[in-house]
Amino acid sequence: MTVADRLRRAIEWLQAHGSEANREGMARYAIPSTNTLGVSMTAIRALAKQLGRDHELASALWETGLHEARMLATFIADPAQLSSEEMDDWCASFNNWAICDSTCLHLFHRTAHASNKICEWSRSNEEFVKRAAFALIWSMSVHQKAAPDEPFLQHLELIEREAGDARNFVKKAVNMALRAIGKRSRRLNEAATATALRLADSNDPTRRWIGKHALRELTNPAVQQRFRRRLLR
Repeated sequence: MTVADRLRRAIEWLQAHGSEANREGMARYAIPSTNTLGVSMTAIRALAKQLGRDHELASALWETGLHEARMLATFIADPAQLSSEEMDDWCASFNNWAICDSTCLHLFHRTAHASNKICEWSRSNEEFVKRAAFALIWSMSVHQKAAPDEPFLQHLELIEREAGDARNFVKKAVNMALRAIGKRSRRLNEAATATALRLADSNDPTRRWIGKHALRELTNPAVQQRFRRRLLR
């Protein structure tokens, strides 16, 4: 079956599983209603499982501009085939937090280019490109469990550098990344807590919000107890 045929069948499936109620619900969570079919993530995941890895189809789905088609692409694209240029193109077209986070969480962090993109995108003037840098840090913190501490210590420097960006979807991603790093290990928790304390003591309201919000989780007794249990194993 050609890519065009596979694309047509996938789009028809998505159209059949969309609903106006879902579209309205997505709009309430700041997901634009244009180019949106109203397909649930449960349904998208089910279709992705049926399709399996198909990078050609993923690229074609992304080109449609449909929100759910792009969501599906994040699950079936092959991270080994995704080029640095393609990552930049996809990232530049992000128009909401959901597609940004899903692409980082399910695809981008698995590529060989992820670390370089964090550095590049963290300096972007585009809100969702910059968010992607910190969504990538969060994704790597969660999924790359065997990774050493050192790269995440460097990410803390990026977090502190960019914590003054008051744009809503950037500051929330910076906070998300800081909290995720601080839950990886005792060492990183101490480093992330120190970063959060400096931010919380800032005169800048955005830095202060990020720091105080992160401290509540980083110093939470449940998080600390988890580290103690690991030492006893």
